[in-house]
This record gives sequence, C-alpha cells and structure tokens, in this order.
Amino acid sequence: MRIDKLSDLPDWEDDQFGRKDEEGEEWKPNPTRDACKALYMKWREVVMMLNGVLETDREHEDAENDMERSYLIAHKQMLLGDAYEVGVKIKSSETGSMYVLRMENAAIIRKNAQHIASGLLLFGAEEQVDENYVELIRAEIDQFRKLFKVWVNTFEKDEYTDDWGLFV
Repeated sequence: MRIDKLSDLPDWEDDQFGRKDEEGEEWKPNPTRDACKALYMKWREVVMMLNGVLETDREHEDAENDMERSYLIAHKQMLLGDAYEVGVKIKSSETGSMYVLRMENAAIIRKNAQHIASGLLLFGAEEQVDENYVELIRAEIDQFRKLFKVWVNTFEKDEYTDDWGLFV
C-alpha cells in the first residue's frame, strides 16, 4: 500500500457512466448520480481511515499466541475486503441504472458498512486499535449512512422485476 493512495479505490470519473441512451441529456440534473458520487467520495474517506488504522506495522504483537494473531489478521482482511466491496457496489450501481440492481447493491453496502462498524469494536476491545480511532471511523460510517439514505431515496422503480421477489 502506498502512503499517498491510502484509499486504494479508484477516482470517481463523471464521464465513465455515460450511456448511449443519455447522449445529449448530460446537462440535465441527475440526483441519483450526484448522491451516488457523494456517497462514493465519503466511502473513500472511510477506506483511507480504515487502511491507516488497520495497516499499521504492529502486526498484532500484543496477541497472546499464534492463533489469536491469525484471527486478528483474518478479521482485518475481512473488514478491508468488505470495505473494498462497498466501493465496487456503489460504483456498479450506476452502470445499469436499474432499480433492482441498485437495491441489491444497497443491501450489500448496508450490510458491509454495518459489519465494518461493529467489527472495529473487536480491535478496540483487544487494544489493537486506539478506541478514539475506532469511534472516529464509526462516526464517519454514520455520516456515510446519512448520505446512503439520501442516495436510496433517489431510486426510481422501473419496469424490471426482481425474479427473487425481494425488491418489488
């Protein structure tokens, strides 16, 4: 990991989501895409903080044994994996502009963000991460949650149906 690129998530590029059926419509406001961009940018901040806190060189030296050390390393990798998946799901929700796809991604994003927020508590309890950092990241995730709610409220139901019957 490079210190100048702590988020590891790609930059948001407005023109990467252009669709042929929207040609000539770029000037029109797109509240969903704007909310999605704000959500993604906030998540990049969360990932940067998470990387900064979890990628320390401590290598869990306080762990009492190899099993505990292995568990803490696996837990860290799981949280970082969930964090990167959130970034991917945010961006991919804009590629198809489909209600079902957005709702599916939103459900995964919510689950992963909640998992990260609660998973950080383990590192605080095990004194692997300073409690202040844990609370700071959890506060950022709470800000992310507020942007998430704005984003989800911009979704518009379309003609496509969810074959599983979850998002009807």
